[in-house]
Amino acid sequence: MRKLSLFIATSLDGYIAKPNDDLSFLSLVDKEGEDYGYTEFTANIDTIILGRKTYDYVMREIGASHYDNGQRDVYVITRTERPRTGRTIFYTGELSELVQRLKSESGKNIYCDGGAEIINELLQHDLIDEFIISVIPILVGNGTRLFKDGRPEQKLEFVSAKSFETGLAQLHYKRNK
Repeated sequence: MRKLSLFIATSLDGYIAKPNDDLSFLSLVDKEGEDYGYTEFTANIDTIILGRKTYDYVMREIGASHYDNGQRDVYVITRTERPRTGRTIFYTGELSELVQRLKSESGKNIYCDGGAEIINELLQHDLIDEFIISVIPILVGNGTRLFKDGRPEQKLEFVSAKSFETGLAQLHYKRNK
């Protein structure tokens, strides 16, 4: 069975974006030749799920090839129907049904790239199997929280922790089944 992994960066105080969806603090840990395991991680996935706001930001800042490289399916969770673009599908249905269907199909693993609403809904249904969270050495004080209140408690099993010269600490946990 395929697993769904969250691979995301957060501030030390738990924010994935500053107010107005500002992600500029992520550049604090930019370092030539260092991708914090992203290339290795994405080698084992063939499907990405993300929210529309995250998708729009990446399209603006990086470009479509970051997600749709012709090798994987991209599901953008949105309330507004849009036609498919390459392997990018704008999905307006029930998120938990989509993830359960994808997990039951054959293929590589599934990557959730945010945002907070998508993560929260996946946690409500206990659908995230693995958490790889990169902690950026900054306290931003306000913005979009990685984990929202009101979700069920979930015990996790520690896998590893890595630290990097930039001050980034990467925590890896898996769902305790």
